Amino acid sequence: MQTPESIFSGLKVVDFASYIAGPAATTILSDFGATVIKVEPPGTGDPYRHFYAIPPNPISEHNYAWQLTNRNKRGLALDLKSPAARDIVTRLAQWADVIVVNFPPKIKEKLGLTYEALAPLNERLVYADLTGYGTKGPEADKPGFDITAYWARTGLMQVTRDGDSPPTLPVPGIGDHATASTLYSAIVTGLYRREKTGKGSHVSTSLIAEGAWAAAAWIEGGLNGARYRERQGRKSPPNALLNPYRTADDRWLLVVLPASKDWPLLVDAMQLPALLDDPRFANEAARAENAAALVAILDEAFARQPLEYWKKTFDAGRVIYGVVQIADEIINDRQMYENDIFVPLAEPTGSATHTVNSPVQVAGVQKVSPGPAPQLGEHSDSVLADLGYGADEIARLLAEGVVSKHGTRA
Repeated sequence: MQTPESIFSGLKVVDFASYIAGPAATTILSDFGATVIKVEPPGTGDPYRHFYAIPPNPISEHNYAWQLTNRNKRGLALDLKSPAARDIVTRLAQWADVIVVNFPPKIKEKLGLTYEALAPLNERLVYADLTGYGTKGPEADKPGFDITAYWARTGLMQVTRDGDSPPTLPVPGIGDHATASTLYSAIVTGLYRREKTGKGSHVSTSLIAEGAWAAAAWIEGGLNGARYRERQGRKSPPNALLNPYRTADDRWLLVVLPASKDWPLLVDAMQLPALLDDPRFANEAARAENAAALVAILDEAFARQPLEYWKKTFDAGRVIYGVVQIADEIINDRQMYENDIFVPLAEPTGSATHTVNSPVQVAGVQKVSPGPAPQLGEHSDSVLADLGYGADEIARLLAEGVVSKHGTRA
């Protein structure tokens, strides 16, 4: 499955993490050829195996979420709570170039998976540590998820809601995937440092840090004593030219006019010449003061024509806009395929022929074709053999339930 052009061919990674952010970081490594061992508890496996079946996720008989985040990995079902697992963990640490964990500090300590426990076993090990709220402070051991640590805690959920409406749940995994890219960059930074020094390192990030970075443009304002504007709704926004509008066919289009020079382009495209002579909209300050009046005018105009009309008109007039796409448009978006954002599966599953590619591209480097995600413990015996265990030892570990090779494909 690996190709000679893959940058990380030969790199060995152990993924002890669960859910999305940590495992998605190792997915990016696997896309570039790394060998990744996915470690899960026997019996239940990673709770993320069951995520796709939980509302409000799209309904499917195929576990699309598991496939996306764990493609190309080898599956090892290992009971980390068993004393007999310590030797396996030791061998994994000695074998690996990179280890990824996402347990809270107390759990890492209990399982013997801290950096301090594993680093002495392998001086070249890059230990990647992901947490919800960081490794220090009173909430270091608090469980953190995308929706709580990234969206809610950092205020992103507050500032993305409209007017007085309650906070809206975002698509699951947005913060996780952003954090995964950051964790991947931390791992690569650690590997680069290893190339320079010959030594491994402890790299880390957290969901709360990633959320703060995502919201940094406004948080930085608060740190500098800035005064936040009162929350306003779509019909009375701070800026009518950075606002969504409904078309005649009940679609939504986002107008984005970043500079004053763009204002005449919009007026001309929408055939509203009187607006250029209206003192209420004479400049940016006036348009901000009279934003509600401008929204009312634009609402009426947009409601006269369907989305396709506005797309053609704005494209011709070089007006900046974005279409709020619906599901069928997203999965059939030519731009996604042309730019390898959607790539073919090595083994199509059900009706799926493509999957979402990881966002990093390197010119001239071919990624590994996305293969199937592992069954629970699918490769337990072969992983143990690679670690130096004999057939009798493997049979004993299986019999004692320290490892498992039983389960169904997620």
